[in-house]
Amino acid sequence: MSYNTMENLLKPDFFNTSNDTIKTMMSTVISATLPKTTNTKLTKPVNFTFRHIRFDPSGSLSCVYWNISEWIVDGCSVLKTNSNFTVCSCHHLSTFALIMQTSRPPKLLNLVCVIVGLVFFSLALLSFALCQWSPLVNNVARINICISLLLAHLLSLLTQIIITISHDLQVLCAVIAGLLHFLFLSGFVWMFIEAVLLFICVKNLSQISSKKRAVLSTGFLCVIGYVVALVVVCVSVGLVPEGYGSEHCWIKMDKGFIWSFLGPVCVILVVNIFLMTFIYIKRKTSLNAEVSQIKQTKIMVFKTLAQCVVLGCPWILGFFINGSKVLEIIFLILNSQQGTFIFLIYCVLNNKQRWDFQVTCKSSSHIPSPQRVKVNEIIK
Repeated sequence: MSYNTMENLLKPDFFNTSNDTIKTMMSTVISATLPKTTNTKLTKPVNFTFRHIRFDPSGSLSCVYWNISEWIVDGCSVLKTNSNFTVCSCHHLSTFALIMQTSRPPKLLNLVCVIVGLVFFSLALLSFALCQWSPLVNNVARINICISLLLAHLLSLLTQIIITISHDLQVLCAVIAGLLHFLFLSGFVWMFIEAVLLFICVKNLSQISSKKRAVLSTGFLCVIGYVVALVVVCVSVGLVPEGYGSEHCWIKMDKGFIWSFLGPVCVILVVNIFLMTFIYIKRKTSLNAEVSQIKQTKIMVFKTLAQCVVLGCPWILGFFINGSKVLEIIFLILNSQQGTFIFLIYCVLNNKQRWDFQVTCKSSSHIPSPQRVKVNEIIK
């Protein structure tokens, strides 16, 4: 006999184990009895085939049965399993279920890393906002990258705190997963916008005219930066409504739905690398290019490519974790320190930024407003 909603009462958290893990119900609850007998112990084991509620389980599976007030594994074992089904073997009859255990990320390490990353995101955002008051379009992109990723990491941290308090928040968890999808994806869209703007600047060699700057206004860029990410999320929800709300309040791995995020990310990374390569070659082969401009181009290409690696590679690495504790910790550290990297590259290692910061500290009234912007200013 199968009970479709019994897992809401006999929750997987009633499965007590010695290690601290996240427990997820992977099947419906079933009961097995024999007619005209009260004996629940069997001389030969009986096999049950459970269909997975969630496909491609990434944790450890346990065949369990209900004993008064908890789930236990005594007398039951996993016989074989694949992405869709698991066969359990038990030496008695009772009420059975299939529970998956996944390791929790190190709480203290996760908390410290995310907080450090948020601090540096805030410092970078403050530096971009206060130290460069000129209307440089790629500075707008950097500010919005910081805003998107800052909100995403902050929401992710609050989500993990909520999960530790209560696990029965499926609707809220799905909404949070959708918001995280939007925020992280918008960060990558802004990274793409930054690369395109730099490409436009270098292609025009020396200056951006007032007309082009009007077309590439902050409002127009914001529409692109956020609407594109919103469209991707809305299309994903329309195609796979149940794709959000994993045990970590993120995108589910079912049916390849994770590619609604990884797909655009991979495309943006590839296009950015192509644009940076084109920029470097064009500037190096240009007869009109000064030595200082070529040097600035090298610095710009290095910074943008490094940004692509630091922002993009952790997500690609996360796709291959598959229960590996070492890869999980590496992903946690790299992903949480994105703000640290942005602050170091664009603020600490930027001479102009340091000078602007010193001037701002001395006099907040120093606000340059150039009418024409040179390329070697934009790519710093």
